[in-house]
Amino acid sequence: MRSGGDPTRVSRQAVSLPFLFVGMLAVLAGMPAARAQDSAPPGSARPVGDGQTLGSPHRGGTLRLAASSSGGTLDPQVNYTSEYAQLFTVLYDGLLNFRKTDDRTSDEVVADLAEAVPQPEDGGRTWRFTLRQGVRFSTGQEVTVADVAASIRRLFRVGSPTAGSFYGAIVGADLCLRDPAHCTLAGGLEVDPATRKVVFHLNQPDAEFPQKLAFPHASILPANMPDHDLGNVPAPTTGPYRFVSYDPDRGAVLERNPFFHVWSAEAQPDGYVDHIHYDFGLPDEAAVTAVENGQYDWMFDMKPLDRLGELGARHTRQVHIRALYGIYYVPMNVNLPPFNNRLARQAVSRALDRRAMTILYGGSAVAGPLCTMVPPGIPGALDECAYTKGADLDHPAPAWQGPDLEGARRLVAASGTAGQKVTVVVQNTNVEMSMGVWLRNMLQAIGYDASVKPLAHAVQLGYIQNTSNHVQISVTDWFADYPSASNFLDDLFGCENFHPGTDNSINIAGYCDKEAQAAMDAAKQETDPARAADLWAQAGRIIARDSPAAPAIRINYIDLVSSRLGNYFYSDLYHMIFSQVWVQ
Repeated sequence: MRSGGDPTRVSRQAVSLPFLFVGMLAVLAGMPAARAQDSAPPGSARPVGDGQTLGSPHRGGTLRLAASSSGGTLDPQVNYTSEYAQLFTVLYDGLLNFRKTDDRTSDEVVADLAEAVPQPEDGGRTWRFTLRQGVRFSTGQEVTVADVAASIRRLFRVGSPTAGSFYGAIVGADLCLRDPAHCTLAGGLEVDPATRKVVFHLNQPDAEFPQKLAFPHASILPANMPDHDLGNVPAPTTGPYRFVSYDPDRGAVLERNPFFHVWSAEAQPDGYVDHIHYDFGLPDEAAVTAVENGQYDWMFDMKPLDRLGELGARHTRQVHIRALYGIYYVPMNVNLPPFNNRLARQAVSRALDRRAMTILYGGSAVAGPLCTMVPPGIPGALDECAYTKGADLDHPAPAWQGPDLEGARRLVAASGTAGQKVTVVVQNTNVEMSMGVWLRNMLQAIGYDASVKPLAHAVQLGYIQNTSNHVQISVTDWFADYPSASNFLDDLFGCENFHPGTDNSINIAGYCDKEAQAAMDAAKQETDPARAADLWAQAGRIIARDSPAAPAIRINYIDLVSSRLGNYFYSDLYHMIFSQVWVQ
């Protein structure tokens, strides 16, 4: 899942390291007080009991949000950005959902529109659900099993980015991927209106199928939704809020869904605020000031590097730092020169200064060097580093030690690609432009004629995915859809996720390796967690050898809220939950 940023153009001159160190130290000094605010105070209203907010003195008011730009399509089955996934989680529901709690149990799957989380049958090939009664869309129409069946088929008909990687094991999905317009999932999806049963049949076991059904792409929409991207037209919702208006250039207005009632406090509790106003077009620098001053309650974009010291020193009670399943990485197109040569890709991995990238993101308080594509804390992550000074693939170091420019230059020379033109495509935010300039300078230092091409974040992700744009190398971020190595390996490097000529090809590198794919496919089917972790580690080593991307840094999440915002509520996957904070 992709994050976002600021479309405001910035200088191509990289921020100076001494200045960044000052900001980093200020943040380190100031953040403990902010972290203390993340603990729920006595009497706070975490969702307990029936999950209702009716009668609470904190119910009501308008939550004011800001972002530098909109996040793309409003279609919850197509959009793949964290900006809108965060919004969709209070608008839409699937059969399953991730628990809305302010702790690590937010990683757990719970029943949402289904009555219960089923136990797998037939060795993990059959999953049997019962749809809840009495849930209605914001139009007043009751949710039926026909809506469920149509929504799952629609994943393939509209070309959802995860149709293949998440739902490709459903019987009949192979035909749907080849001929989306005629997708039926015959033999793979059965529904019975009389009993409200929904049954999935898979070609092979998928231990992560519940997590995939809990992801926003599996949101249940009315059966009459068109089989194309909804664009700027919102779909009817089932959650506590619905759209009143939407303009991608100006913003969105949400109000309470009059047909919502709490059916599961864990999956979808009631909201506190009556309205949510989400304004687009405020640059990150201006947004920080506006939140500090109480004009807005929250901002989506990354906090500018030159403001971190100020936040750490003067606004600690408004800042929250949380762990994040997120990374920055450098995908390289394995089908275009010079990176169709494995030695050239390995050279980038070896030369990448991950300490510099950490500093450019904001310092060690909020980021750290990352040597493998799966971040720490997820089963299957490798506790080793082959692309660092004094190490190689056969003799990895326990951690990143520093860049190896000399080794990288030797690899470039051996590849025969020295002197070739290389363009780095980045988002034109302060942070990513600084990273892009640094990467350009590094590429020049190891022998390439490199330049930087900045794009607004609303278009950059689609642009770097589309092979028609001939992108050689880019800098981008990635956030887990749920805590699994599959989110970083199969999603980003699985053969089924490479779709040439489209903006929905999240395998940006265009990488497809039979050995790696076989290990990933085996891992996805493995029900023994320890064995699955071993298989993911095996796949990770193969991908590290081939270097279709250079992992750069793991990141933490920095949230800035207004002084009036109370009950700060954070989940690992969707960050601040808009329905669970209050403003009065």
